[in-house]
Amino acid sequence: MSNNSAELVFIPSPGVGHLISTVQLAKLLLETNQSLSITILVIKLPIHASKLDAFVESESRNNPYSTRLVFVTLPTPTNSLEPTSPAFFTAVIDLHKPLVKELVDERVRVGSPKPAGFVLDMFCTTFVDIAEELGVPSYLYFTSGAPLLNFVFWAQTYAENHGLQARDLAVKFSESNSSFTVSGFKNPVMSKYIPEVCKDEFGSEMILNFARQFRRMKGILVNSYMELESSTIQSLQNSEDKTIPPVYLVGPIMDLKSGGGTQDKEKESIIKWLDDQPESSVVFLCFGSLGSFDEEQVKEIANGLDRSGHRFLWALRRPITPGKPGSLSDNEPFLEALPEGFLDHTAQRGKIIGWAPQVEVLSHPAVGGFVSHCGWNSTLESLWFNVPIGAWPMYAEQQLNAFALVKELELAVEIRMDYSRDFILGKAEFIVKATEIEEGIKKLMSMDNKKIRGNVKEMSDKARKALENGGSSYNSLGSFIKDVLSNVA
Repeated sequence: MSNNSAELVFIPSPGVGHLISTVQLAKLLLETNQSLSITILVIKLPIHASKLDAFVESESRNNPYSTRLVFVTLPTPTNSLEPTSPAFFTAVIDLHKPLVKELVDERVRVGSPKPAGFVLDMFCTTFVDIAEELGVPSYLYFTSGAPLLNFVFWAQTYAENHGLQARDLAVKFSESNSSFTVSGFKNPVMSKYIPEVCKDEFGSEMILNFARQFRRMKGILVNSYMELESSTIQSLQNSEDKTIPPVYLVGPIMDLKSGGGTQDKEKESIIKWLDDQPESSVVFLCFGSLGSFDEEQVKEIANGLDRSGHRFLWALRRPITPGKPGSLSDNEPFLEALPEGFLDHTAQRGKIIGWAPQVEVLSHPAVGGFVSHCGWNSTLESLWFNVPIGAWPMYAEQQLNAFALVKELELAVEIRMDYSRDFILGKAEFIVKATEIEEGIKKLMSMDNKKIRGNVKEMSDKARKALENGGSSYNSLGSFIKDVLSNVA
């Protein structure tokens, strides 16, 4: 660790998306204040190891901050649990606790100053125990949006007010057609929009534990901006619950220079095809690194696209191998699942790809709509580039994101907001039919949809202003830095 006046230790979740977002936040902090230095401790899972290694190697090689930004890859401890076990992920994180304590202790012993704070990913809050042992404050970096943060705190309060244990809470959330008045939401939240992970005992206990751990933080950094999340954040700030830490909205934090590498040829082909399409005429379908469908659902999407009559660019990923999360193919599209003759029939207005340079695609003027899984990074990128969203969530908190985008903020249209697919087992509860897909795409791409398009344009402009000198996120980041520096005053 360096001898600068204040050092932060970042511990991101062992996933590429979380690591990328963490690095972007670190760079923003280093650009904003010269007295900060940051060490990022990298935890690896076997299924993501090669991607993480490649990313860290690239960032280390192209590091403009020299000793102010340091990556330390932690050794992988032995874990006897199967990767498909619900407890696998948390067990891996817990096994790293003694490694982190030993590393920080050793650096302090050889003369480095004690860190000014730990910045912990939402899945790594167990390290608050280590921070407290070392006498160091912890901050949460919440890589999703304020709707989920608000939901986590609300769920714990709801459980306590009703005397519910995790099992009881899971039952409540699983009741079909039930709805909940959640603070910060204008509309009742129906059970079908509550994250699927909350609907079993293990997942509900995880959410309750999140809330307990979040309350132990000195502050919470959220990858969003006040103009997008005003009602939700005001609900947190005005809450009678004074155990909720200060919230700093510091986004949108995105990697707008992604892409390239071994996929340069694919990217060139994609951009060339987009260059030949009229402005705002293409609907882009992409469902994230874990977003895949089985053959039956692929056929329904294809038929819906065909009937819609719109030009399309479709990132058609191969499905995962059941029981092997992370087994997606990066580059080869799932062409054999398409209906017979589909490629020939749509050759003049559609392009099927496997890997997608998402930033470059969303920023292209030919793209007029984005059918998305509503992952938070994708949501921020779509709004940044002024592209309306067709909401088709798949897993994690994406159903809640979709609900907020469609119902609360009117920034998206619905394809199917209550869709859920288990990315480990590769199963979905139902098939979204071609008719629904056709109608959703037509609504998304309609030039008559002026209200949503106007809202998206407004949020795109506000996103940029939030990051400028004097903007809401710029000021919020400054307040966070001031708090960090007070730890070493």
